[in-house]
Amino acid sequence: MTDSTVRTVVDALDTRYPRSWAESWDRVGLVLGEFDHPVARVLCVVDCVPETVEQAVDLGADLIVAHHPLFLKPVSSIAPDTFKGRIVHRLIRAGVALYTAHTNADVANPGVSDALAARLGLTGLRPLAPAEGAAAGEGRGLGRIGVLPEPLTLVELTRLAAERLPATSAGVRSAGDPDRPIRTVAVCGGAGDSFLPDATRAGVDAYLCADLRHHPVSEHLAAGGPALLDVAHWASERPWLDDVAAWLREVFPVDVVVSDVDTDPWTVHANRDDLEIRP
Repeated sequence: MTDSTVRTVVDALDTRYPRSWAESWDRVGLVLGEFDHPVARVLCVVDCVPETVEQAVDLGADLIVAHHPLFLKPVSSIAPDTFKGRIVHRLIRAGVALYTAHTNADVANPGVSDALAARLGLTGLRPLAPAEGAAAGEGRGLGRIGVLPEPLTLVELTRLAAERLPATSAGVRSAGDPDRPIRTVAVCGGAGDSFLPDATRAGVDAYLCADLRHHPVSEHLAAGGPALLDVAHWASERPWLDDVAAWLREVFPVDVVVSDVDTDPWTVHANRDDLEIRP
């Protein structure tokens, strides 16, 4: 192990998840923080939002490792009366650095989708969409395809996903024949409807991801594509935090905490059967 500073931890993260692997539109790497500041405690989060920032401050964390970028789109001000400005000022005042690994962690091997696949017990993993360019090779790519330990129906797989993934108000929903036998499964952490054609070409029995939309799903099923499972965005990426936390503990003499603060924006889920209907 080596002494831990913002610089040494950032250098190690950049080696594990090179910034050149990120999509051209993405914003990854160190967002703020003093390079020579010692790091004794790290908080791993999916989203850098006020709730997880306060968690970091309360824990006495020196560094937040986040999956989603705080500044994905340009801003003209970080004034303290803006949402992102308040976060930046709070972090600076508390001496908490912020680092982001986003699409470079998605494409990595192991990466975000590997952690998601592991929750379902999938084996024999390969990329759903193999990486190109700087990240090409060595099993890297977006999404993963694997095999279940034993075949399940779509209903059973939906229940398994609900049991194995972090609980959210959104839960897990599926589309397709409930009794369809499922053996091969594709997964993608985060929004995944752009990979519906890849899942179809791969010939998998089911595809699990987040943020599926009505019309793409309807057309996909009408064309005979695999069954679909839709989970909360946060729940699909939260498993990766355990992996990166375990790796950080191996490399550095630091305390690493994984945030279970549910940052999914949907907070209430009700079916008609759950409601008391009055005349």
